[in-house]
Amino acid sequence: MFDYKLLSALAAVVEQAGFERAAQVLGLSQSAISQRIKLLEARVGQPVLVRGTPPAPTEIGRRLLNHVQQVRLLERDLQTLVPALDEEGLPERLRIALNADSLATWWASAVGDFCAEQHLLLDLIVEDQTVGLKRMRAGEVAACLCASERPVAGARSVLLGAMRYRALASPAFIERHFPDGVRAEQLPRTPALVFGPDDFLQHRYLASLGVDGGFEHHLCPSSEGFIRLTEAGLGWGLVPELQVREQLQRGVLRELLPDKPIDVPLYWHHWRNGGQLLGLLTEQLVRSSAQWLVPLKQL
Repeated sequence: MFDYKLLSALAAVVEQAGFERAAQVLGLSQSAISQRIKLLEARVGQPVLVRGTPPAPTEIGRRLLNHVQQVRLLERDLQTLVPALDEEGLPERLRIALNADSLATWWASAVGDFCAEQHLLLDLIVEDQTVGLKRMRAGEVAACLCASERPVAGARSVLLGAMRYRALASPAFIERHFPDGVRAEQLPRTPALVFGPDDFLQHRYLASLGVDGGFEHHLCPSSEGFIRLTEAGLGWGLVPELQVREQLQRGVLRELLPDKPIDVPLYWHHWRNGGQLLGLLTEQLVRSSAQWLVPLKQL
């Protein structure tokens, strides 16, 4: 039989990215957390953590974390049916990985009322849309929003739609680098803005234009900062259309190649046995995301 005190210690160490913070969350000493992890490893007969900074789950550790995530959600269903089982009366906390651009644009409007109605707290982890699924694979989150269609074992994926990105720059940047008009082959030779090392959207965009090769770029891991740097003329960038409608109307930003956007599909991944709460959240996202995302027929 599982000892859920030991599993909770494992989940806390991974979720809090360390033994010290895990101890604080569980109200235990750091030594007690360490002992619980060692006891868990003794019982399963192999390591459940790679002791690094931050600690990372091993393969068996990931399987145990996935189990803990699903048990927590299923327990909530039972507490709804039998309120006496919920001794603490605390709101449910759901860990979700999603991309920064969704968080900066449509996510809050899509889930705000739902969280209030369901007494739900969100623990959001920001990852690029191309790599967010690794958090589910590691057992760190119950769901994720990413560009990958294929779900991990034990999970489902649902296509919500796509975020439309446009290649934008400030008028001053365009005047300085493209005095005779913008041509696609010029883009690799002008400074660009990239969200982070895992962001290959610009590469995909240039390839779609028939342009290959590397390009010079700034790294800016902030959706809001990305817009500010683009407005300041540091480079051109692929920006969510949702985020800059006002700037486009005012002429603060201009599109480099009109009518040549790039769409990034967004898939919602969630555990198959995630309980009623995760199912209701999935229904909410499917129902509401069409207000902001490009529908399937336009992909």
